[in-house]
Order: sequence, then structure tokens, then C-alpha cells
Amino acid sequence: MSLETDTSMIMKCVAYKHGISLGDVTIEDISEVLKHPETFVWLGLREADTELLLKIQEEFGLHELSIEDACAAHQRPKLEEYGESLFMVLHTAALSEDSVDFGETHIFVGSQFVVTVRHGSALDHRKIRARCESMPHQLAKGPGFVLYAIMDFIVDNYVPVIDGLQERFELLELAIFENRPSRKTMEDLYELKRELLLLKGAIMPVIDICNELMRFHNGIIPKDVRVYFRDIADHIKRVDQAIDSTREMLISAMHVHLTFETVRQNEVVKRLAGWGAILAIPTMVFSWYGMNFKHMPELNWEYSYPLVVGGVIFGSALLYLRLKRAGWL
Repeated sequence: MSLETDTSMIMKCVAYKHGISLGDVTIEDISEVLKHPETFVWLGLREADTELLLKIQEEFGLHELSIEDACAAHQRPKLEEYGESLFMVLHTAALSEDSVDFGETHIFVGSQFVVTVRHGSALDHRKIRARCESMPHQLAKGPGFVLYAIMDFIVDNYVPVIDGLQERFELLELAIFENRPSRKTMEDLYELKRELLLLKGAIMPVIDICNELMRFHNGIIPKDVRVYFRDIADHIKRVDQAIDSTREMLISAMHVHLTFETVRQNEVVKRLAGWGAILAIPTMVFSWYGMNFKHMPELNWEYSYPLVVGGVIFGSALLYLRLKRAGWL
């Protein structure tokens, strides 16, 4: 490896022939290896910079526009054809403690090579390579099968993500019904809704990508490999159905949360109105005797004060009992 190349960005570069590994290959030797028939190179990169990608472009003969897209880590999921090679962008998802970590995997595929460039993805591709190398008869089908294995790995990792989001929703749903509605619960519901939308945006283009791979690009995707992409599309559809059902339940939970909050506020208003009605009795009586009229006959009666106080207490108690029975207090 040359001194100018940062080896930390190169995960693995191996040449294969008839499904059997021929050993590691340096970046500078790739173009020589590709001159041998029935041989292909599988190169894995992570957070590759522009300088390294330009070297990759030179060794594999990639189109400059695809390299430009690979340098930018914020691309939509897509499949583009550049001459005799394909450029694909897939979004990855991994569940962390309180959120979903999204990343990108850019894939260059030709008849003799597969190059993956990971951006912000926590998914390790060593399992993919080990799985393919354990099936040499399948790996012998070439880069088309490797592309399937990579896509299948990424799609399979959507399943634990949606399972984790559904578990988070169940906890939030339990908090709505068992605890009083809170701002934190509503914020968590909106965050969950946002992550579901991001996940749906990541998976939906994959169906169109699979359909295109099943119908076109014969030089890269062998006929006996196309059926595997139909299996990936079926997995995506199941994940999409799980996302839609979770979103519907989430929207219903948000409506229930808002309804509970409205009911709670109505209860507070009813209690305030009830106590206001009770306090209206002494307020009215005491304001009556606060007018300071000179001629009020009952003021000179010996039992006026205890009678007024008793009447106020009796009236307030009677109104309290009636409001309590009506559920206002």
C-alpha cells in the first residue's frame, strides 16, 4: 500500500475466482487483477475521502459523476447506470438506546468488481463476506450475488429496528393509559413518528431498485440471481406493512393523548366552577351586609350573626353535596 493511502478507510479488498478467495489485493494492483478473466474484486471502504475515491475511480474505471455522489454522504436511495457499471445508494438503520442511527452505503457494481463505501453506518460487512465465502458455489455467480448479499443484509437489519420502534410505542401507549398525559410523552410520540417516516423513506425506493435489477442489467445480474432480488422486495413489503400499522396506531395514540389532556382540563374547569359556585353564597351574603345601610332591621336582632353564618354554612354545604354527587368536585 502506498504511503499516501489511509489504510484505516479500507476494510477489505479481496480477489475471487470461481467463488474462491485469491487473497488480499492492494489498491494499486486492482487494475492488473481485473485483466484476468472470471475474476472479480470485492472492496470495502468506510468514510472514504475524495483522494481515495479518485484512486478507486482510476483502478475500476468508474464514472466521475458516481464518484462525485459517493463523496457526498447525503444521497437519496437510488440505482443509476453508468456505462457498464451500476451505482447504488442504500440507507442503513441500526437501533440505539433511544433513537435510530441512519447511515448510507454506496455500492459500485460491475461485471468484475463490487465496491462498497459506508457513510455513518454502524453495520459491519464482515458477516456478509464470511457468509458469501462459505458458499463458493453461490459466490461463483459473481458480483451480482455479492450485491444481493449486501442488500439482503441491509434489509434484514430493518426488521430489528421496526421491532424496537414497536416496543417503544407499546411503552408510550402504556404511559398514556396508566399515567397522566405529559409533554414528555407527546414529544416522544412525535420523535417516534419522525423515525418511522425516515425508515419508510429509506425502504420504499428499494422495491423499485429490486424490480429494476430483476428486469435489466443482464451483464451484471445473472439470470439465476434475479429471483433473489424478488425475495428482498418481499421482505421490504413486510417491513413497510409493519411501519404503516405502527404509524396508524401511533396517530391514534396521539389522539387519545390529546383527548385525555382535554378531559383533564375539563375536570379542572369543573372543579374551579364548582368551588366558585360554593364561594358565591358567602360572597353574596357578605356583600349584602357590607352595603352599610343605616336601617337594616335584622342588624339589631340578637341572633342575626349566628343565623347568617349558619345559613351560609348550610347553603354552602348543601351545594357542595349536590356538586359532589354530580361529579364536579
